[in-house]
Amino acid sequence: MKIKNVGVLGAGTMGHGIAELAALASWNVMLCDISEELLTKALNAIKENLNAMERSRDNCSAVMERIRCVTSIHEAVKSVDLVIECLPENLEFKQKVFKELDEVCAPDVILATNTSGLSPTAIAKDIKHPERVVVAHFWNPPQLIPLVEVVPGEKTSKEVVDKTMEWVKALGKQPVRMNKECLGFIGNRLQLALLREALYIVEQGYADVEEVDKSMIYGHGRRLPVTGPFCSADMGGLDIFHTISTYLFPDLSSASEPSKLMQKIVEEGNLGLKSGKGFYEWTPEMKEKMVKRRTETLIDLLEKDKKTDQS
Repeated sequence: MKIKNVGVLGAGTMGHGIAELAALASWNVMLCDISEELLTKALNAIKENLNAMERSRDNCSAVMERIRCVTSIHEAVKSVDLVIECLPENLEFKQKVFKELDEVCAPDVILATNTSGLSPTAIAKDIKHPERVVVAHFWNPPQLIPLVEVVPGEKTSKEVVDKTMEWVKALGKQPVRMNKECLGFIGNRLQLALLREALYIVEQGYADVEEVDKSMIYGHGRRLPVTGPFCSADMGGLDIFHTISTYLFPDLSSASEPSKLMQKIVEEGNLGLKSGKGFYEWTPEMKEKMVKRRTETLIDLLEKDKKTDQS
């Protein structure tokens, strides 16, 4: 089976970003959500993204014409080859959705989930064809971040994983294939391990929030676009990293529960950017500045990737 038509469930940031990518790659896309209002908002966001990437007007029109919006799951999946679910991170809800998908989709349709770390085996627990369920975890914003983690469940077929890898590559993304599932996959395990230590440093009074962020931005952040943790260790010298680990590993945070500092902030209703306050005060000016800076930086990195691939 060759993937020609794609169904996207959920028109939020991840859903409409993936729909945009699929339409850019010349696939027909069925974008589904519960209301026309949410779908209209998603289409407007896609247009803004295309403009930000400086696509030609003709190209933008062609991309938008490939996206059809519907409010019915049955309508969204009746003629697709692959469905990707981008709905809230609730296991029971996803199980219900996948059970419905399994009933209405032909047996050879790939059922992918964009979950950030839930078990694909658990998501597919109640369906008749668990061999076609796979994780394709895009990173936010999906139109700008190359990474997509492809994760099999216990019963996922190799053929489904292979086809999903091919689909991700055809989108122009960088798929990372996991041998088997684990909660959080690769990216979120690394991200949360970093956040745990960052919170620990602040909680212990070693440094303030802003200084920890600057340390990452002007240190590791400059290397990470080129070298991951293993490559960095190789280039720095494994003997040196081994020696550092002998005294530093015992001193790192080993917390097995969420941070009390972050729990307190959340309980006060401060959720970060979306509430206007978190570790930082998110004024409209700061929001505009940081979103613009992040977008411009990610676009620059994408352009550099293209040049590297062509050389």
